Amino acid sequence: MTLLTLNDVSKSFGPVTAVDGASFSVDRGQVVGFLGPNGAGKSTTMRMINQLFEPDAGDILFDGEPLAEVARDAKRRIGYLPENNPLYGDMLTSEYLNFIADLRDIHGVDRAQAIDSAVDSTGIAEVYYRQVGELSKGYKQRVGLAQAILHRPDLLILDEPTEGLDPNQRIEIRHLIGDLGKDHTVILSTHVLPEVQHTCTRLLIINEGKIAADGPVDELVAQASGAVRIAVEVVGTGVVDVVRGVQGVRQVDETADERTGRLLLNVTADSSSDVRPAIFDLAKSNNWTLYELHQETRSLEDLFRELTAGTGSES
Repeated sequence: MTLLTLNDVSKSFGPVTAVDGASFSVDRGQVVGFLGPNGAGKSTTMRMINQLFEPDAGDILFDGEPLAEVARDAKRRIGYLPENNPLYGDMLTSEYLNFIADLRDIHGVDRAQAIDSAVDSTGIAEVYYRQVGELSKGYKQRVGLAQAILHRPDLLILDEPTEGLDPNQRIEIRHLIGDLGKDHTVILSTHVLPEVQHTCTRLLIINEGKIAADGPVDELVAQASGAVRIAVEVVGTGVVDVVRGVQGVRQVDETADERTGRLLLNVTADSSSDVRPAIFDLAKSNNWTLYELHQETRSLEDLFRELTAGTGSES
């Protein structure tokens, strides 16, 4: 069942169009990766869903109802971790979560149960009575996640939740988000592409305010058009010039392995045709010694670059 729908939503700030006719739906139980270059419109879109901004045009539906008409109810059912994760550093973790419970109008037995559940889900029991300002960056992110799920939201929106974390902390938060995705619908914005492949089942890519791709992560990567890369390791005469002449080959970059004397070629070719058989036949006819010939698997990074080529990196 669809939980969130955006229909042709746009938002501008003066002469700058941040979101331009974006349309997509999110079903219950999905963990959706939301990607785009800096300034592509990710944060603006998430802020409109959280009612921090009003769209200039288009409709946002939450559980089938116009967001503007169910504003207060929707806020009770949406959890949000913004990129800057605003915390009160002079509070204890326990005080901060109780403060959030006050804001969420959670009291009595419900409060105790909600806090216990959030603390357990995010693994912050050992810092529950420590001052927030003294916590590591990783634990601060966990506290931010705890406040976002305290009221047991139907939709959880996370904006760059692993920004500034070291590799070990990233992995911990990634696993945590994966666990949260079992009980919540999640929209995850991140610049760390492996997080999407490891955590999300669906991918949205926004570029220059428009939705550029939408679908299962593996299918989008597999169906992406453009070029493929082929690795060749060979010994022979005139190899580079001959390979460059193969139909479908766009570019050949070469390096030499001084220890073995072999050529290492990175061949860029059209994805519409497989040039490996032609290279293999040329190796036989020219008496080359072929040590390696394989097509590299396309990655999410390839897809992202393909869809956002030429986009600036300004916020």
